[in-house]
This record gives sequence, structure tokens and C-alpha cells, in this order.
Amino acid sequence: MKQFNKLPKTVKKTVRYILQDANLEKLDDIENILIKSIKERRSELAEKKEHK
Repeated sequence: MKQFNKLPKTVKKTVRYILQDANLEKLDDIENILIKSIKERRSELAEKKEHK
């Protein structure tokens, strides 16, 4: 739980929304957005690491 408290406020709010209010359709939307965003960011970071 300590790691959760260190996350940005927006991430904590998103997690709380997912746990408390999101319906199935919203969960699918959020999941797709997060997966896509994480993959893009990992790709960017991997490219930067290769260029060093």
C-alpha cells in the first residue's frame, strides 16, 4: 500500500473510480487506454535506452 500512496493524485483518483463507480463499458475503455499508453511509453523509453 505504501507504493499506492506515492503515486500521483490523478492515478489514485482513477483507481478509486475504477473500484467504486466504473461500469463494465467504462472499465473496458479505461483498460484499453491504459494498455495502449503503457505500451507506447515503454517503446519510447526502450528507444531512448538504445540510443545511449
